[in-house]
Amino acid sequence: MSNLTTSIQLTQQSTYKLNNGQHIPVAGYGLYLCPDEQSKHLVYKALEAGYRHIDSAVYYGNQRSAAQAIAEFLKDHPEVKREDIWFTTKLTNDAHGYEETKKEIALIASEIKESLGYLDLVLLHSPKSNKERRLGTWKALQEFVLHPQNEVLNIRSIGVSNFGVDHLEEILNWDGLLVKPVLNQLELHPWLPRLELREYLCKHDILAEAYSPLTQGYMLNDPELLELEKKSGISKIEILIKWSYLQGFVVLVKTEKEERIAQNLNILPKGNNDILGETSNLGKIELPSSVLEALDKPDSHVVLTWDNVDPTLYKDGDI
Repeated sequence: MSNLTTSIQLTQQSTYKLNNGQHIPVAGYGLYLCPDEQSKHLVYKALEAGYRHIDSAVYYGNQRSAAQAIAEFLKDHPEVKREDIWFTTKLTNDAHGYEETKKEIALIASEIKESLGYLDLVLLHSPKSNKERRLGTWKALQEFVLHPQNEVLNIRSIGVSNFGVDHLEEILNWDGLLVKPVLNQLELHPWLPRLELREYLCKHDILAEAYSPLTQGYMLNDPELLELEKKSGISKIEILIKWSYLQGFVVLVKTEKEERIAQNLNILPKGNNDILGETSNLGKIELPSSVLEALDKPDSHVVLTWDNVDPTLYKDGDI
């Protein structure tokens, strides 16, 4: 059964504590397939709207522009500090392997170091290589984390994306493990709740981060969702985003429409987290129990990304 908690307290400034002690903002702005020529402007607008978490990837081809936007925003808003903004990028699958990873980190550094100084989080974009190369990558990433004064790039946290239990077991049972993954970035939504994988992540203190919480639009005309929207009076966009927050995920929402940037974030109220608590209604994110029950689909496994082939189930040698 999915999490049927009907209420949680969060604000736009809320963070979750990772297993290494770092704090990641719960609301993220994603740049998947965002054209490079638009990314700088959109990231700046996202930061103006209140986002403090930007997610990119080498594959997206827009991390340099995103980093430049953050630097410009910090220059224009001296009340905001570099440590207030979280920036994530992801390694390509071709960069798996010890030496290959070091080369790609140098590439990342050439694109973001001048603007940002350090990198908050780097992820393996997927498990699609083989065990030897995945562990070679992890060995290299650990070295960057454990030696922050290295000449290439200071990396604060490392994690994975699209990893299943078998891929995580490789890392966690590896005799060379020194630094645990802090999170697993996954396609997560009511039609793909991944309950067993989430239980495993919880057991090992690895945070779940949801990409495509709006199903990349594929399920927005689902008859059941439209009926829930009609009966509850809550927009389908708000229902899906709130569902993800109620599951306890860090939530990455992507849009290239400027008006949607603020609207998506404003599902979370503004406010000071210091006064959240049982005696306060500030930051209460809610959905009716009837909506949550209708969206409780523990056995559903509808993959809408990666050409509908679930990367968490990847076996070495698969094409």
